[in-house]
Amino acid sequence: MRTLRTALVHVLLILITAATLYPVLWVLKMALSPTQSFSLTVNPWPTQVSLANFADVLFRQDGDGRYLFFRQLMNSLLVSAAVTVVGVTLSCSAAYALSRFRFPGRDGSLRLFLFAQMFPGVVTTIPLYVVLEKLHLLNHLGGLVLCYATTAIPFCVFMLKGYFDGLPQELEEAVLLDGGSRFDAFYRVVLPLARPAISVTALFCFLTAWNEFILAATFMSRPQNYTLPVMLNHYVGDYATEWGHFAAGAVLVSMPVMALFFALQKHLIGGLTQGGVKG
Repeated sequence: MRTLRTALVHVLLILITAATLYPVLWVLKMALSPTQSFSLTVNPWPTQVSLANFADVLFRQDGDGRYLFFRQLMNSLLVSAAVTVVGVTLSCSAAYALSRFRFPGRDGSLRLFLFAQMFPGVVTTIPLYVVLEKLHLLNHLGGLVLCYATTAIPFCVFMLKGYFDGLPQELEEAVLLDGGSRFDAFYRVVLPLARPAISVTALFCFLTAWNEFILAATFMSRPQNYTLPVMLNHYVGDYATEWGHFAAGAVLVSMPVMALFFALQKHLIGGLTQGGVKG
């Protein structure tokens, strides 16, 4: 009986794995195909293998002979890295203050953070456009960093506050008794212990900026200022879609995220399981 149950579990796991990997293999098939047609076959393996789509995406040039993909890749990396640094720095300090101190407006601040998560990002497009226009940050990567940070910080604060609530305060009190300051307790005790949660927060900030499309497409009008998701959209036309180029671009766009995920994977489980929101 136990052998049969184990076999059924393994079969179920194989089916789940196959269902998860099938879309990825299907995208790879289109990326490696020498044509731009949409494949309707069930077979996820390419009949012909070609790297032409990858070469076209990587070495596509604008009218001035500049390679757009590498410029847009650098734009995405700069924006995502800046949002990660700003988001993690502000979220750590804000979450620690909300977790350890009782001050007027604390509960109201938590409600405002929660309230900010109830609206989809597209609702804020017009107000953000007006703000960036007044600040002369349209068509500027700094404008995207500002917009993405305002979206990521509320969630990150909730994530880190839940983790800080679970850390024993006796460790910080020991630092204070030894003559250390509150900043010493935060920097030398809390932050090292919160490394798993900070890793998850950093990954969330990076993904928020890396995958965002609507704001970048709205606020950026010059191809040299595009991020990679906006670049992918230009392979989708009104009357025809370059599916091979789109699939190859999607694979290339996913590679930095996968590398970051594997680099942080040892911290992710601990951060996700211990970062629940507490009262």
